[in-house]
Amino acid sequence: MERLPRAARSAETGAASAAVVPPARDPLYLRGVVMVMIAGSFWSLGGILYRLIEAAGPWQVLAYRSGALAAMLAVVLLARYRGRVFAQFRQAGWPAALGGACLAVGFTGWIFALEHTTVANGVFILAAAPLATALLARIVLREAIGAATWAAMAVALLGIGVMVAGGLQSGALFGNLMALMAMTGFSGFAVALRAGRAGDMLPAAFWAGLFAAAFAGFMAGDLAVSGRDFALGSLMGVVQIGFGLMLFTAGSRHVPAAELALLSLTEVILSPIWVWLWIGEIPSLATLAGGAIVLAAIVGRASSGLRRKPPPFGSV
Repeated sequence: MERLPRAARSAETGAASAAVVPPARDPLYLRGVVMVMIAGSFWSLGGILYRLIEAAGPWQVLAYRSGALAAMLAVVLLARYRGRVFAQFRQAGWPAALGGACLAVGFTGWIFALEHTTVANGVFILAAAPLATALLARIVLREAIGAATWAAMAVALLGIGVMVAGGLQSGALFGNLMALMAMTGFSGFAVALRAGRAGDMLPAAFWAGLFAAAFAGFMAGDLAVSGRDFALGSLMGVVQIGFGLMLFTAGSRHVPAAELALLSLTEVILSPIWVWLWIGEIPSLATLAGGAIVLAAIVGRASSGLRRKPPPFGSV
C-alpha cells in the first residue's frame, strides 16, 4: 500500500523540480538572449560607418578596424585576468584560435561585400547565418537539426539565389559572393564559441582581430589614411565590432548555436535602415525579393520554436 504514495511523492517531487527552472525562464538564458540582440544592434552600424569613409581602401579599413578591435580586447583581457591572462588563452584553447580564424575570414568577406554591393544585399545574405550555423553545428557538434530548420534552409537558399542572380545583372556578383564568405566565417565563429562555451571565449575575438589586422596590413602595403578615415576605422573596431563581440561572446555561453545567429538578426533589420536614412541607399528589387524570402525562412523557423518548449542543448 505504501508503494503508490511513494511513487506519487516521487512524481510530485520530479514535477516540482522540473518546474523550478523551466528552460524558457532560465535567467541566464534570458540574459544571453538580451546580450546577443544588443550585439546585433551594435553590428548594424557597420554599413553606415563604412559608407562614411572618405578615401581609404577596403584593406586599409580592415587593418585599422581589426587592429583597434584587437587592441581594445587586449586591454579588456588584461584588466579582467591580470597575471592570469596567458592561462586564460590556454584554457580557451583551440576552439578560440579556430573561431578567431573563422571570424577573421568573416571580417574580410564583410568589408569587401560592403565595397562591392549594397548594405541591404550584404545583410540579407548574412541573414542566412542561423541556418548555416545549424548545419555546421550538426556536423561539428552533433546538434540535431529538426524538420523546421531543414525547411527554412531550403527556403533561405532560394532567397540567396534570387539575390545572387540579381547581382549578375547589377554587377554586384563579387560583393554577393563576399557576403556569402562572411556568412560562412561568422557561422564557424558561432559554432566554435559553443564548442568552448565552458570558459570565457573572448580570446577568440582577440585572435580574430589580430589575424585580420595582420593579413590586411600585409595586403594593403601602404597604411597611410586621413585622420577621419583612421578615426572611423578605429570606431568600427572598438564600438561597432568590439562592444558587439563582447556581448555576443558572453551571451553565447547560455544560448544554443543556431539561436545565436537568429537573435543577432537585429543587425539585418537595422542596417538597411541606417544607410537609407543617412545616405539614401535604396536596395534593388532583387535584393528586396530575395531578402524577404530569407527573412521569411528565419521568421518561420523562429515561430516554430516559439510554439514548442525550448529544446535542450543538443538539438536545433
